[in-house]
Amino acid sequence: MDAATSSDSLKKLLGLKSEPVGLAWLTKIPKDIPKIDKKERFCAKLGQAARGQCFSSTAKEEQCMGGAKYCGLADASEFAPGRRSGEFLVAHGIYKNVPAVQRAWQACPAIEPGIFKAMTFSPLTTSPFEPDVIVVVCYTKQAMDLLHANAYDSGARGIGADAGPICSSMAALPYLTGKVTYGFADIASRDRMNLKSGEALPNATPTSNAGSSTRGW
Repeated sequence: MDAATSSDSLKKLLGLKSEPVGLAWLTKIPKDIPKIDKKERFCAKLGQAARGQCFSSTAKEEQCMGGAKYCGLADASEFAPGRRSGEFLVAHGIYKNVPAVQRAWQACPAIEPGIFKAMTFSPLTTSPFEPDVIVVVCYTKQAMDLLHANAYDSGARGIGADAGPICSSMAALPYLTGKVTYGFADIASRDRMNLKSGEALPNATPTSNAGSSTRGW
């Protein structure tokens, strides 16, 4: 089943209002997909793709340390100590202190840096590439239906995510495990994606070729 058919099926069966987004990791910068025109955060890029934009992005176009780190586009050791400590999250009132930040980050999987040079983002309906991960934004009943569909013939259980950054829980985690993940996004991503109070991210599903994007363009 191609990306457009998959997207149409998801939207029709679940009544989705938001366009599913396809993500792929590439070992070479694609020549036939334009780069995003400015530096932007991973979660904001998801929102742009859901609104119809298709683009590629490298570490240079990633504004957020988390987006670059968890998606494997940059080595975390290259960031300034103040960023690596998580002090900025304490200043924003998201965590009580630096130890709390550090403990939370320990549970966030990240793709190994240095392997991939770019990521591509596209609405699934018009995706010019085969995605490694498909991200869906929907309401709780729709999320339940997706999880039941995942378990229908295999009995497979999804992986629940907590308040960690979605660049880890909704991108790196499903890419690395090959399993459906679901969660409620984090404070920053909910704001930047303009998610409504009843919306969740129940499904970041690798396609059958998950993990095989060592192909180039």
